[in-house]
Amino acid sequence: MDLKFSPEEEAFRAEVRAFLADKLSPQLAAKVAGGLRLSKQEHESWHAALNARGWLASHWPKAYGGPGWSVVQKFIFDHECALANAPRIVPFGLSMLGPVLIKYGNEAQKRHWLPRILDGSDWWCQGYSEPGAGSDLAGVKTTAVRQGDHYVVNGQKTWTTLGQHANMIFCLVRTDPAAKKQEGISFLLVDMKSPGVEVRPIITLDGEHEVNEVFFTDVRVPVENLVGEEHRGWTCAKYLLTYERTNIAGVGFSVAALERLKAFAARQVRNGRPLIENPQFAARLAKVEIDLENMKTTNLRVIAAVAGGGVPGAESSMLKIRGTQIRQELTSLYRRAMGPYARPLIDEDQDDGHASEPVGPAEAATAATQYFNNRKLSIFGGSNEIQRNIISKMILGL
Repeated sequence: MDLKFSPEEEAFRAEVRAFLADKLSPQLAAKVAGGLRLSKQEHESWHAALNARGWLASHWPKAYGGPGWSVVQKFIFDHECALANAPRIVPFGLSMLGPVLIKYGNEAQKRHWLPRILDGSDWWCQGYSEPGAGSDLAGVKTTAVRQGDHYVVNGQKTWTTLGQHANMIFCLVRTDPAAKKQEGISFLLVDMKSPGVEVRPIITLDGEHEVNEVFFTDVRVPVENLVGEEHRGWTCAKYLLTYERTNIAGVGFSVAALERLKAFAARQVRNGRPLIENPQFAARLAKVEIDLENMKTTNLRVIAAVAGGGVPGAESSMLKIRGTQIRQELTSLYRRAMGPYARPLIDEDQDDGHASEPVGPAEAATAATQYFNNRKLSIFGGSNEIQRNIISKMILGL
């Protein structure tokens, strides 16, 4: 569906497109389109280009370095970046910690940390999940005991995405073991270079190093790195998760993936006709496109609520569920479109005539990797089963 915008919004869209044409290199866009992993330097370079234009923290208030965009401008920006295959903005500092600091941080914390997020001085990672505390996040066991002007932190975090690049980590820690689970948690900012912090890689099935374990042994953290009130960190945690879940929905990424899938399926011939005309394939494609159009509307509602001073609630859980289902379905359909070429390991010279345009081994391996990697989408950020519980409680009162 072609979205209709006002003349002012169309002018803004043209401005975004001109920026992307000027600053996004074809080589980087090709890597993103191919699902290849980007280096830390490539992420930082793209962040720097956006920050120079004042567009990096697109949802931050203007007073803190954001562009002050309207809801529709934010939507247009995300939409055009996805269609241009621009790199995903690494969310941990910008889309997770930033909003928490703006809402719950004191003025000294805002003055110190927010500019460092924008200029790339700090690369943040997320210290939430632990062994035994994933979907039951309130079950965290990492402790922080106050000793004078410091907290002493001991424990373990896991599935720490891109933690190998980070110099800072925001953590949920237990500061009152005797309190109820949610009431004894605090939100701490920890320097990864502190003595006692150890990062161990977790190598995934595809041989990639994306996630890590982080261990804390008597790590001393200044008291001024506490965000919000002591023992009241669960409030910060929930607020952050609403932003994370909205981001996981990945509306723009699904729009771009759908366009690539349509183009690819139109080139593949099955039984003398383009695959896109196959009734079964076309029906699945139509369903996922309808779901995506509906999700766009919900996404705009959530963005509008936040822009008006509200907090994403059950809507962020709805987006997370539907968004992850759509992204998983798109990768599944892409593998189906490839046929036998979607096998992770394939002879480079193989061509059995099944596809009208033989697929190279790199593209095939990428499709398989994306399919399997995206299985995690319905688990992290709070599993979809947990999101259904949240929706039933917040909306239905169950």
